[in-house]
Amino acid sequence: MSRVDVAGGEFNVDAALLAEGFGMDAALVLPALRERRITSLCERGVDEDAGRNRLTFFFGRQRLRLVIDDAGNVLECRIDEKQ
Repeated sequence: MSRVDVAGGEFNVDAALLAEGFGMDAALVLPALRERRITSLCERGVDEDAGRNRLTFFFGRQRLRLVIDDAGNVLECRIDEKQ
């Protein structure tokens, strides 16, 4: 089962995936999103990256980057710390 659901061009990411990436309790993800402490950016692939999407989530000094296919399968997952 995919941890990212794709429907109608929208992405629904499992809170557990964000919690795992940011090292926080899953119950804290939704409140952090509502309070805009977790923000996101979506980029759709073009040319050789067509069919891929990059979802980037920001929390404090951390950045969680997911590359997924059109079915929502996570192809890459990377966590970075801002310098």
